[in-house]
Amino acid sequence: MLKLVVVDRKGYMNFVENHPLRNFFQYPSWSDLKAEWKWSSEFLGWMNNEGKMVGGTNVLYRKVPGLNKFLAYIPRGPLIDWFSTEYSLKDWFHILFRHLKQRNVFSVKIDPPLVRKKWSSDSITNGMLQFQTHGLKNKQITDLPPNQVYREVEFIQQELSEMGWRQKIASDSFDTVQPNFVYRLDLANKGLDQVFASFHPIWQKKINQAEWEGVEVSVGSLQDIHEFHALLAQEAKQEQKESRDIEYFQKMVDKLSQEDPTRIRIYYARQNDQLVSASLAIRVNGQVWDLYSAQLRKTDHAASYLLRWKMIQDAHAKGDHTFDFRGVSISLDEKHHQFELLKFKVGFAGDVCELIGEWDYPVIPMLHWAFDMYMKKR
Repeated sequence: MLKLVVVDRKGYMNFVENHPLRNFFQYPSWSDLKAEWKWSSEFLGWMNNEGKMVGGTNVLYRKVPGLNKFLAYIPRGPLIDWFSTEYSLKDWFHILFRHLKQRNVFSVKIDPPLVRKKWSSDSITNGMLQFQTHGLKNKQITDLPPNQVYREVEFIQQELSEMGWRQKIASDSFDTVQPNFVYRLDLANKGLDQVFASFHPIWQKKINQAEWEGVEVSVGSLQDIHEFHALLAQEAKQEQKESRDIEYFQKMVDKLSQEDPTRIRIYYARQNDQLVSASLAIRVNGQVWDLYSAQLRKTDHAASYLLRWKMIQDAHAKGDHTFDFRGVSISLDEKHHQFELLKFKVGFAGDVCELIGEWDYPVIPMLHWAFDMYMKKR
């Protein structure tokens, strides 16, 4: 039998640091950041009969205005043994539901860190070429046969559905809280020469071109985040989209750096002393995320290629197994506003990974239904 308890920060940190599915959303520092925007949180641990912590999660709570009721969100979690032969999913979740109900939670959302399908860069590139050759329009990555299908993860989806979890069906990757399709480069057991050689030849030329043209990539001081934000805001203005204000990034740097001085880094690419590309990276042991990035003009500047190569080199030097470029759209339409981003990432010879998706559970069904109706009418 499993028992669910509230665990202290140190105990939870020790657990998450050693879990194979660890990610920065499930670290205490992410709760510290979200607390600045009225989210409360707690760390929970699943204990076995011997008192050993065998599962854990960082739960975020948001109070509904005017009611003593809460929404709960478990970003990229929970960190449990999803494929356990000893415990069923009901064993893990039913005690979680009881706990959340005691916390006046009426609805909980999860987006587990489980990959169900993968498409290689070569498969995507060849598929796009075939679609173009035959004049086929409105095609998506999901129209291509995946290189890998994880049936055990599909079984998890089935189990969640039968338990009463409701999956949010989205038309594209960015229609959920976290992108459902991400682009990842596998660095495990590869030398840097092997990694570079796998890049598309044009990407290799772009990297070399940037070096020939005198582009210099450096890791900047976290106190200089205003420079990064100015470039981010400029790009957002060019693309007529909103961007987060500088306060968000200042607090992100502050909270994440307190947990680990190497948790967050900002990379700057300069040419002739002018900032032309920048990226904010977050790292936990084993994995790096290219979380926010911007460039000077909406052009295919070689500096952005060299900047990513420098980030990949640093990740490799630290022994990380994955470089995560974050979200991509699944549209293969060249006119789609996210197509160039997909094209840029695909050249780095990684994989598009489809995650298990976003799921909601009605802890208190009537309140969940009423809130859902309210949100749809907004």
